[in-house]
Amino acid sequence: MNHFLKPQFLYLGKGGVFFKPRYISVFGANVFIDDYPTLIGASDAKIQFTSWNIGDFNGEIKIGKYCLITPGVRIMAAESILIGDACMIAHGVYISDADWHGIYDRAEPVGNTKPVILEDNVWIGDSAIICKGVTVGKNSIIGAGAVVTKNVPPNSIFAGNPAKLVKTLEDKEFNTRANFLENPKKLAKDFDSLDRYSLGDNTFLNWIKSVFLPDDSH
Repeated sequence: MNHFLKPQFLYLGKGGVFFKPRYISVFGANVFIDDYPTLIGASDAKIQFTSWNIGDFNGEIKIGKYCLITPGVRIMAAESILIGDACMIAHGVYISDADWHGIYDRAEPVGNTKPVILEDNVWIGDSAIICKGVTVGKNSIIGAGAVVTKNVPPNSIFAGNPAKLVKTLEDKEFNTRANFLENPKKLAKDFDSLDRYSLGDNTFLNWIKSVFLPDDSH
């Protein structure tokens, strides 16, 4: 599936997993995704990457290794959005480094911009909004529906509108997506073994029966 996506990206790393890639849209010239991403599109919730490369603006989106991006995520850069390794971005998240209109001149394109940074192993919850100028520190979690307007320290949980500190996490070693995906061949073999186990009782005859005599109880 990579060959359908690759021409749209400035760079797309190896080992990616793409669910329904036709629902992943890329606008602009500067969208960079490193190795082993997982991108999940949906017909009613496209993933959208936009780098604004018009006039004086040369927006850049750079996403690190092992990141997970789920349906409905919109990432829009007129200056710079940097996302570290092993980040997880949940359904409907919006990340932007710009106002996209002038405050007094509503016809002014883009408006004010300030870079956004998500450090490594950040988890952004469902429908959260990350506003311009924000840095979310390493290992931090942003709660569902949060609106983040100020920097988030490392190892923190922030939630609410505007987002505020809910809890400080222990400064310890985290098991991340990088750990989960560090041996892709072994992972593929494990998933294959799991599929064989879960489908072990399936037979061709049972499949024929399920087509012509479906079990209404399921």
